Amino acid sequence: MRFLTRRVGSVLAEDLRHDIYVRVLEAAEIQRPTSPKAFLFKAARNLLIDRARRDRIVSIESVEDLDGLNVLLDEASPDRTLSGRQQLQKVSIILGRMSQKSRDVLLLRRIEGLSQKEVAQRLSITEAAVEKHVYRALRTLANALFGEADYKDEISKPYVREIRDVE
Repeated sequence: MRFLTRRVGSVLAEDLRHDIYVRVLEAAEIQRPTSPKAFLFKAARNLLIDRARRDRIVSIESVEDLDGLNVLLDEASPDRTLSGRQQLQKVSIILGRMSQKSRDVLLLRRIEGLSQKEVAQRLSITEAAVEKHVYRALRTLANALFGEADYKDEISKPYVREIRDVE
C-alpha cells in the first residue's frame, strides 16, 4: 500500500489494491510466480502504467457538439488563399526548372514518403546521390521562397529571377 500511496495518494491506492489482487490471482492461476513480492510490485507498476495510458485517451462521447462551444474556426481568408496560391505558383515554377532527377528524388522522398534506400533503388542511383539531390532541391526551394540569396549559383539561375518577378 505504501508503494501505491506514494504514487497516487491514499484514496486511489485503496481502489487500485483490488485491481492488483485480481491481476495477481489471474496470473497465479496460469503459473505460480517464483518471486511473489517482485511479482506483486510488477503487477502494481503495470497497472499504474495502464491507468496513465487510459487517462490520456479522450472518449469521443465526452466531446460535446463543437458548434455549441462557440470556437472560432480557422477558415482561409481571401488574403490567405491568395498568398497560398502565389506560393504554390512559386513552388511549381521552381520544380519546373529543377533537373528531372532532383525533382523526382524530392517528390519521392518528401511527398510520397519513401525512404532514402527506396528512392535510390527506384531511380537506380546511390543513397548518397539521393541525399545530395534532396539537399540541393530543398536549398533551392528555401532560397527562392524565403529570399535567402546567399548562394551565388542559385541567384544566377533564371527560375529564381522569375520567382522574384512573381512577387
